[in-house]
Amino acid sequence: MSKAVLTVTGTWLVLFLAIALPALLPERWGYYLISPASVCLWMLSMVVGPVVVCWKLRSWIRTVPGCPERLDD
Repeated sequence: MSKAVLTVTGTWLVLFLAIALPALLPERWGYYLISPASVCLWMLSMVVGPVVVCWKLRSWIRTVPGCPERLDD
């Protein structure tokens, strides 16, 4: 698998855990943590998050194991 695919998959996994783990908390906290506004922000972050993470890790994604490191950043 390519590094970009791994980066996007890892970002989605972290975001999925961020929306799923509050279910383990007491029920009275549920409305505050999983409100309609927070779910909308979560859905937006599922689209924007991988783009930001790939941009931030672009030099790592471009490097190929065994090749000399690129210095054109």
